[in-house]
Amino acid sequence: MVTQYKNLINGEMVATGEWLDVVNPANEQVIGQVPACGQDELDRAVAAARAAFKTWKNTSFEERNAACMAISGAIKENAEELYRLLTSEQGKPHEQAKGEIYGAAGMSAAQATLKLEEEIVQDDDTRLHRSRRVPVGVVGGIVPWNFPVMMAVQKIIPALMSGCTIVLKPSPFTPLTTLRLAELIADKVPAGTVNIITGEDSLGPLITQHPDIDKITFTGSTATGKKIMEGASADLKRITLELGGNDASIVLPDADPKKVAEQLFWSSFSNAGQICVAAKRVYIHEDIYDELSEAIVEYAKTVKVGDGSQQGTGVGPIQNKKQYERVLELIEDAKDKGYKFLTGGNVDPSGTGYYVPITILDNPPEDARIVAEEQFGPVMPLMKFSTEDEVIQRANNSDYGLAGAVWTANPDKGVEIAEQLETGTVWVNEYLHLSPFAPFGGHKQSGFGAEYGKEGLKEFTYPQVITVKKDNVPA
Repeated sequence: MVTQYKNLINGEMVATGEWLDVVNPANEQVIGQVPACGQDELDRAVAAARAAFKTWKNTSFEERNAACMAISGAIKENAEELYRLLTSEQGKPHEQAKGEIYGAAGMSAAQATLKLEEEIVQDDDTRLHRSRRVPVGVVGGIVPWNFPVMMAVQKIIPALMSGCTIVLKPSPFTPLTTLRLAELIADKVPAGTVNIITGEDSLGPLITQHPDIDKITFTGSTATGKKIMEGASADLKRITLELGGNDASIVLPDADPKKVAEQLFWSSFSNAGQICVAAKRVYIHEDIYDELSEAIVEYAKTVKVGDGSQQGTGVGPIQNKKQYERVLELIEDAKDKGYKFLTGGNVDPSGTGYYVPITILDNPPEDARIVAEEQFGPVMPLMKFSTEDEVIQRANNSDYGLAGAVWTANPDKGVEIAEQLETGTVWVNEYLHLSPFAPFGGHKQSGFGAEYGKEGLKEFTYPQVITVKKDNVPA
């Protein structure tokens, strides 16, 4: 019997009577069903959020913090159940799923401490002039399938902490863990403040265009982000867009290949490469290119590709068939063009599960599709460079600007190069680290606005300035 999960609307777990199948990407078996929502259910959820907003916007910091800490506690207390469910629907190995679940609990608790203070601009004999932040209203959150729980809480928590209410739509590919979380928090947050509804991709535009939703926060592809920006423009909804990336890692000649090979590998292949800030273009100085590329390939041979629920699996399947076919298309294009593969590239599409072998390419050209496009799969193109000016120019030659990394024995040199990269985040001798207290957002076509930190919290608010003229009181 397949488990049927319900939606959270106005504090109650509800179903529509129409169901969507959810598939395990490791074996292509249906593992759950979720409600197929449309305009009617969305209207109910938005009405609940609007009604709840009338009181939630006036709550204290302490009340908001308590609700968000309750969410964090629910995730942590049920972590084992949640991470196993997450692996079954998303595909990532248990250890990586565990990292997402505990990370979501930690992120929730950390962001629950953020507070936007009033600012006194002027206070003298003539005038009191103060600036404060007020909540935007009802938020529509749209979440992708690569980190469904983490992306959900990084929309829910700042919405609540700012005084907003939210209607959240998980991806139809990975809604199960989020709906289980909805069940766990239904009695822990005031009714209507958090509503979670599921549906096909067609539900997204209904959210974007809904006249009683005041802000959209979206994580996903740049192409979809552009459509959301266009749809939100009709009534000037506020938007936060965290979009695609084609992130470059630069390895300087003083880096020790033995020390960076494993870290570079995981910067590309964690979550089967399905991370917006994964290293998708790796530039290695020509002096160490041969040694480092060999070390990466040798490490790759030790990593098991398989079902994420099985012990020892390092890289799981691609999450869904559509993305699986896109990754295969990029690999086939590279083969057709005659590019050299250091490992991988041979896929058996007739097998069960959406598995792509770890694939590493040897110095393909910049205009290769597998370099110029975001792969979002277990594919790593390695490229040689000669000079710093050359590699900075090549790294910046992209429509994207989400993240990047520099690997070097000289951190000061790493910072010097990092400051010349046109991206929102740059790591030096590290990868995939995000702080709940620092803004995260993209440059160029990688996004609009920011998440995390006080800057991310401000995205859910308007500034309001109140000025009182003290020496002109009508009597």
